[in-house]
Amino acid sequence: MQKAIIQPVTGNIGGYQEALPARYYSTTKEYPLLIFIHGVGELGNGSSDLWMAANIGTPGLIKNNKFPASFTSNGKTFSFIVLAPQFKAWPNSTDVHAMIAFAISKYRIDTTRIYVSGLSMGGGATWEYAAGYNSRIAAIVPICGAAGPTNEKAQKIAQSGLGVWAFHNLDDGIVSSSNTTGYVNKINSFNPTTAARMSLWPTGGHDAWTKATEPSYKENGLNMYEWLLQFSKKTSL
Repeated sequence: MQKAIIQPVTGNIGGYQEALPARYYSTTKEYPLLIFIHGVGELGNGSSDLWMAANIGTPGLIKNNKFPASFTSNGKTFSFIVLAPQFKAWPNSTDVHAMIAFAISKYRIDTTRIYVSGLSMGGGATWEYAAGYNSRIAAIVPICGAAGPTNEKAQKIAQSGLGVWAFHNLDDGIVSSSNTTGYVNKINSFNPTTAARMSLWPTGGHDAWTKATEPSYKENGLNMYEWLLQFSKKTSL
């Protein structure tokens, strides 16, 4: 179940959507954290606008009861804590970092399994965060990310050991797929421990997130959530 939490985290985050594992309050377990960052169309005040942050991508699946209660990775079963902050303006990396620090302080987070994903504006924020604060997270899934690649940022991501799986539609008329191909190719040119991967679809326009976040969409037998859970990392704020 997803719950709107009206609580300022930073001046740019007025609230967030919270989805906890079904048994969260009856256990003492720590859970993987997925921060999902919305697109520019879902910007809002974090209170009366907060419903918009639950509409698309992973939060939309949770809202519509289409998000599995658990996932299996390498023979182990995991359930995610999914938090979707609503931003008032285009987020910067310090906003995302503050959201993760807040989550660690408030919830029982397995800090070796912190992941960030997002679409369009949120995909761009995911790339930017991975370049600036990669010591905190284990893997990212940027979807049609609105951020231009640079060699400097790509090198930082490559050297961080992050898992990277990016999605884009080649006919995206809003955010060019060259952002995704540029990032992935640049990252891989620095010979990362784990090669960055991308899924490019010929059609679909700007909406790459419906397919990318769908649990039934799998490559090499894994959906994006099962793929994320392959990655763990001793992290630090």
